[in-house]
Amino acid sequence: MKDPVNHPEHYKTDSIECIDAMESFLTEQEFIGHCKACAFKYIWRAGKKDNTNQDLKKAVWYLSRIIK
Repeated sequence: MKDPVNHPEHYKTDSIECIDAMESFLTEQEFIGHCKACAFKYIWRAGKKDNTNQDLKKAVWYLSRIIK
């Protein structure tokens, strides 16, 4: 089943998701900054593209990733 919020297919190569590769490559502070920027981006564009709820869920997803 496709899950464009939690596991978008276009950010996966074989069994590795891009976000996991980024987290292992960046320092903790760099990764937190990346997640904050992505959350900001999705909040900013919410309502301007196809699916407002999906954009807001993606923002929450990035913020949740920081918290965990």
